[in-house]
Amino acid sequence: MTTATGTGVHVPEPGAAPLPRMIAAQAALETRMLLRNGEQLLLTVVIPTLLLVLFSSVDIVDTGKGRSVDFLAPGILALAVMSTAFTGQAIATGFERRYGVLKRLAASPLPRWALMAAKTASVLVTEILQVILLTVIAFALGWSPHGNPLAVLLLLILGTAAFSGLGLLMAGTLKAEATLAGANLVFLLLLVGGGVIVPLDKFGGARHTLDLLPISALSGGLRDVLQHGAAMPWGDLGILAVWAVVALGAAGKFFRWD
Repeated sequence: MTTATGTGVHVPEPGAAPLPRMIAAQAALETRMLLRNGEQLLLTVVIPTLLLVLFSSVDIVDTGKGRSVDFLAPGILALAVMSTAFTGQAIATGFERRYGVLKRLAASPLPRWALMAAKTASVLVTEILQVILLTVIAFALGWSPHGNPLAVLLLLILGTAAFSGLGLLMAGTLKAEATLAGANLVFLLLLVGGGVIVPLDKFGGARHTLDLLPISALSGGLRDVLQHGAAMPWGDLGILAVWAVVALGAAGKFFRWD
């Protein structure tokens, strides 16, 4: 930045860019990095898409009455949120912390909270692209959703907050290698036991415990709205809100930058 003096001479006046511009620039960078990463694309795009197409086209799992896609599409949307907000963000942030990227960024004019805001914005942009893609594919497979759009939006926002908090907590407390292994393991376990593809009724008495998991609340809530037309799934929203508050609070308290 330069300013003009009374003599017409431009004098340099260095300083940080406005905060909103810094956050937007960092968010754009985070989004480009995420979309260029092959492993991230596998988690965020390829796996959810393949699962949606495969299990909707082939009768592998008994999803109850109605078309398989009507049961699967809400669960796959929940899986997409988890893959981006939790698994992808945890792995990327963990290795940024290991290589000192976060420590250097923390020393820049961009405040730490603004860096986290930029990462959150990047996650939201990626999720929007995921939802659009998966929705188009689901419609092509014969999906016919119905329900309250506001309820869907609230579920996605609270689900994103809960999984982001858990991802940042893992990335900020464990070593990068442990985060990589742990995030992928959790992804697989929740894929199987979170009501994404296999109905929770198949798990017998364990269902009451599984219902309390964030992926179960998100997939179940989306399914109640989009498949069964529920107005507002308050129970699932409450579970996600508790997870979001606890996870984000713990991440803010225990996150280590180096």
